[in-house]
Amino acid sequence: MNINLIRFDMNIGRNKPENIIHRENACPFCRPEGLTDIYATDKGGIILLKNKYDVLADADQLVLVETDRCGVDMPDYTTEHMRRVVRFGVAKWLEMESSGKYSAVIFFKNHGHLSGGTMRHAHMQLVGFRGAIDTSLFPDEEDFEGLTIIEKDGAILNAATRPRLGFGEFNLIAASDAADALADLMQKTVAYVCDRFKKSEDSYNIFFYHAGRKIAAKIMPRFPTSPLLIGYDLRILPSNLPEIVEDFRKNYLLNT
Repeated sequence: MNINLIRFDMNIGRNKPENIIHRENACPFCRPEGLTDIYATDKGGIILLKNKYDVLADADQLVLVETDRCGVDMPDYTTEHMRRVVRFGVAKWLEMESSGKYSAVIFFKNHGHLSGGTMRHAHMQLVGFRGAIDTSLFPDEEDFEGLTIIEKDGAILNAATRPRLGFGEFNLIAASDAADALADLMQKTVAYVCDRFKKSEDSYNIFFYHAGRKIAAKIMPRFPTSPLLIGYDLRILPSNLPEIVEDFRKNYLLNT
């Protein structure tokens, strides 16, 4: 079978908190004194804890709270805090993988109501699957090909020519010892996505992968998903990639 099927518990899912649309709802991450099952912390309000709403069967689900400030996101962080978040998250992802407990460990971020997320407070997620997962179905190295925007300090940023969704998808590929460069370019890319893709309403995803011996990340502005992808797995390659590359370089990399 060439698909991975994961059971989603609807009874748990119905009770998940949400404050992206209903902003009057309380944010549990704003009250760290009330959080439980905390695994690790770092400066600036970075917290790794067990997800109370483990909707995925046969999996350990963790939440990485990125900051103690609500209503801010990666473009708002200082350079040092952004680097700290990425170093911390990548280290915990690799620790889970090396534990031997899981068939696969995924590391990702949802931001905004079109991303699949439910909480406004900036966070990422780690999921370790104990059941059988076919990782050969995950993106391979060719999926990170693209038009180079910048290469710096062991990291490359490009506009994807083999996108999963299309319409402004970016790839970051970095050596394992280049986490800070990865963080710096990720911060600029999220800022670009939020500024330039207005129809996404600041919704985006970040997905982390392995690309050979390197770490890769896909950053995707989110829109209503193309019916061609849903119905036929036909991916969209936008015709304006060269213009996107030039705009990014001109307006977001002048001081890089």
